Parts: sequence; structure tokens; C-alpha cells
Amino acid sequence: MSKSKKSLVHHISPSIETRNVNQIKEKTGNIYESIAIIAKRANQINVALKEELHAKLEEFASHSDSLEEVHENKEQIEISRYYERLPNPALQATQEFLEDKIYYRKEEDQDLFS
Repeated sequence: MSKSKKSLVHHISPSIETRNVNQIKEKTGNIYESIAIIAKRANQINVALKEELHAKLEEFASHSDSLEEVHENKEQIEISRYYERLPNPALQATQEFLEDKIYYRKEEDQDLFS
């Protein structure tokens, strides 16, 4: 995991916190638009974490079908536990949104009938 990800992850509490809805709404002027931005960012974070985890676990993959070769791999367990302890991507995305770390743009309203 990169240093920027580690620094971001370490100051986010893995537990759920109550958020001020008005503070979230202030950023865009519309609570639903703000939540949509947060949801899209949370999805991006989730996909990146999933790809990173699968890439690390692929190193330990055994491509044989023998049941005798199945064994506990402590490194693999530690990697899995690390990713389980990470904060939820939605919490991470909300924190980024409130700290203005997410770039988003709004498309200009277009006249649908012209």
C-alpha cells in the first residue's frame, strides 16, 4: 500500500460516526448529489482495494487440486486480516469528501428538447 493510502487510512476510524448532513449538503447544495459523489468514490476505493488484495493473494495461490497440499499460510492470513481491519470505503470516501480531497465536476444543464 502506498504511503499516501497508509496516511489516509490511519486517521480514519474504522467505526461508524454520526455526520452532519448539512455539512455534506453544503459542498454541492444538494444532499443527493453529495451522496452520489461519495458513493462513486467509495466504489472506486473498493475496486482498488479488491484488486490490490487479489494481486497479493495470487502470490500464494496453488493451482493443484490435491487436498493434501492445502495448508495454513500465516502471511496470507496476515494480509487478509490487514484488509479486514481497513475502514469501510464509504467511510473513507465521506472523509475525503468532507476534507475536499475529491475532485468532481457538474455537467452543465442541457435542454433535453433542443
